[in-house]
Amino acid sequence: MNPTFHKLEVIDIRRETEDAVSFAVGVPEELKDNFKYQPGQYLTFKMDFDGEELRRSYSICSGINDKELRVAVKEVPNGRFSTYANRKLKVGDMLDVMTPIGNFTTEVDSKTDKSYVFFAAGSGITPVLSLVKTILTTAPKSDVTLFYGNKGIDSVIFQEELEALKNEHMDNFRLMHVFSRESIGNKLQKGRLDHEKIEILYDVILKSQDIDEIFVCGPEPIIYAVKETFEKFGFDKNKVHFELFTTPTRGEKKEHTGRDHSNEPQINANVKVILDGEQTLIALDSDGDSILEAAQKAGADVPFACKGGVCCTCKAKILEGSAKMDVNYALEDDEVDAGYILTCQAHPTSDKLVVSYDD
Repeated sequence: MNPTFHKLEVIDIRRETEDAVSFAVGVPEELKDNFKYQPGQYLTFKMDFDGEELRRSYSICSGINDKELRVAVKEVPNGRFSTYANRKLKVGDMLDVMTPIGNFTTEVDSKTDKSYVFFAAGSGITPVLSLVKTILTTAPKSDVTLFYGNKGIDSVIFQEELEALKNEHMDNFRLMHVFSRESIGNKLQKGRLDHEKIEILYDVILKSQDIDEIFVCGPEPIIYAVKETFEKFGFDKNKVHFELFTTPTRGEKKEHTGRDHSNEPQINANVKVILDGEQTLIALDSDGDSILEAAQKAGADVPFACKGGVCCTCKAKILEGSAKMDVNYALEDDEVDAGYILTCQAHPTSDKLVVSYDD
């Protein structure tokens, strides 16, 4: 099912910190199946600001057993949607909400018996909380460790909820706060979640654990610190899952095609885009618009959110031909191998290309 927008009503708003709120949207009975989600997935919101359509994605913070659909939004400087959500949004407002999507998740059931380690910083706790709550309530045989970095105690989003989870699941949930600007009398919990701190945490707390999966969500430096530290200690990179909310600045990206396209000649391609069974035909140069941009100009209502190769909202599958991506921060290697592309970053590399959002 392709992601689609629906109007949902804001039914609850909760002030989490001075600069962050969470809010829940009500889902009518006839849309329940559309808005079923996996822990760690996100919602995309669409709003009009002074005649400009703006789309912003926020991770679901509710666990799948919470019986609500809730996201958290931290206000950022000059952030139009985040400022609106924190200062003007009210119960009863109607929002255009896209059905859930995202790969920052894992399969969990009552038989799951794994050891999970989570690293989060700031608002990166949002999808992590959804995953942690789901694992603890669905898979009681599993073990969860969460390291959560913030400036200080006042900036901890979901503070009360996390403490309640720790008290309720004392046997299989460990929570450790790490503060960069506040001291609680423990050197281990003072500082930033950088390479050095993560190595220390591993040596002191994690070294004896048989870790199955590692999840990290937060600013880019923390993501790379976790990935590189655990790979240094010999962990399979496929065990380390990460979520980026903004386009990285380090210049690294996942391998996107497995081939070097730098010396390939320009292609004038005939592209067929399939969406909800409808076909759109496009003439597109390999060094021109992305497939997403060209499809939009041709009138196709193709799904998208970030347009930066960070989310996977615009994911589609190549049925015929080939394409290259400028960047890819969202698709896993097995998805790329199976023919999936991020259409916001993709350009044709064959004379004929057939791309489907329906597969």
